[in-house]
Amino acid sequence: MVYQEIHRLKRKGFSNIKIARKLKISRNRVIEYLNMTPEDFNKFIHSLQNRTKKLDPYQDHILSWLKEHPDMTSAQIHDWLQERLMIKSVAENTVRNYVNDLRDKYQIPKETTGRIYGTVNELPMGKQMQVDFGEIYIFTKSGQKKKLYLAGFVLSHSRYKYVEWIDRPLRTDDLIRMQENAFRYFGGMTEEIVYDQDRLLAVSENSGDLILTESFTKYHETRGFKIYLCRKSDPESKGKIEQVVKYVKNNFAIHRIFETLESWQNSCMNWLKRTGNYKIHHNTKKRPFEVHALEKQHLQKINTNYIFENVSSLNITRKIHKDNVIRFEGNRYSVPLGTFQNGKENIAYVSVTDEFLSIFLHPNSKPIAKHKLSKDKGSVITDPDHRKRTQTRKDALAQEIVNLLANSEDSEWLIKILLEHYPRHVIDQYKVVIKTIDKYPGYVNDAVKEMKRLGLTSANDLRDIAISLEIRRNKQLPQKEVINEKYKDITAPERNQDIYLKVLQGGSVK
Repeated sequence: MVYQEIHRLKRKGFSNIKIARKLKISRNRVIEYLNMTPEDFNKFIHSLQNRTKKLDPYQDHILSWLKEHPDMTSAQIHDWLQERLMIKSVAENTVRNYVNDLRDKYQIPKETTGRIYGTVNELPMGKQMQVDFGEIYIFTKSGQKKKLYLAGFVLSHSRYKYVEWIDRPLRTDDLIRMQENAFRYFGGMTEEIVYDQDRLLAVSENSGDLILTESFTKYHETRGFKIYLCRKSDPESKGKIEQVVKYVKNNFAIHRIFETLESWQNSCMNWLKRTGNYKIHHNTKKRPFEVHALEKQHLQKINTNYIFENVSSLNITRKIHKDNVIRFEGNRYSVPLGTFQNGKENIAYVSVTDEFLSIFLHPNSKPIAKHKLSKDKGSVITDPDHRKRTQTRKDALAQEIVNLLANSEDSEWLIKILLEHYPRHVIDQYKVVIKTIDKYPGYVNDAVKEMKRLGLTSANDLRDIAISLEIRRNKQLPQKEVINEKYKDITAPERNQDIYLKVLQGGSVK
């Protein structure tokens, strides 16, 4: 079926690479099948059915891997054969062809994902190391999902790699410790190191003036290597390490079951020796461990261990979200309202001491928040003082009412009654009161007393009483003394207390 489909697509004008992508097979296989006549292909199939293949004894294992993980690459299967079945004498091409045949025979198409490649100039020995970070979800033995984080290091010339894993987000001291381990693994330090833009080491890059975090500044000054910080969305500057991180995730980590961090790291080191640094690199056509043996002589020797006491405790950074919280270890912790600023970087520094989480806007500033660490997950830990913007506005309006009204006893009663009856809309009520005071200054004090006498509870009642008092006052004045012209033709009727109360409360009067 694959043979017929390849020839059908070719007759329609598809290129070899497009046929390969469409059928999810290799381009070499497309070329091989196109060069076969139907008779040749039948002979080829017949020979496959009758001959014994080197990997036939392991077919059940390979099939189980493919059925469980359809996206598994033949390179990873080759690695698993070495690691799990101790098969050392089989070539990768043999595995690839065998896997392709099994996919055809048992209808297991490969699930593919896009991969980013970047072209970087070849550099001399000992010149450059590249660093990047990654994360991946894997399964534990109990079937639960777990997130792991990795830091990858690669020597740009030899492609010799080092990888270290951790089961929580990296901090600056983690990066420094891992980089020191990479130096020891490589046998020395390169002249320059390329990093992605990351808050672990840099605060900002202001027109080329790199501003490092306090902790990384001390480390950089001690070691003295050059720093090259990649621009955002610029994979070409660190194409080698981009591919290393993907290689580690897709060849070593994916489909592997997690037991302990120590066993995971040990397995990764064995993978580096067996596969990551042993297999021939597709660009250099050399084995990284062989080239590293030569490059090692050009690395700068590291004779002393870095003193980690120099690392600042403020080495964790978090993003301040628009709802004025930061996320830390599965929970959300509040910062004061207004801390988040549109158009700003909104980065906070975090320190953990004595089961407390302190949050800073700058490494050398006082904390803007301090919370007791929660042992739960998915919780929101809030300091009531951080949510007092509304409370402050309410108090300011209440104080303004006290200052504007003549009688403090009446003003306090008014504020209290509005707060009791309109706790959710008290600010709106206070605004109506202030607007009434501004518009009817000569009547509002009497209106408060009248409102109090009638037992009314709304700022709208206060406004209506003040309007009525003004109308009544204008009716009693001679025509030439009428102040508000819009009420000069209105006659305020005489009403007893019950009718007056009924009108103010929205009732109808006949």
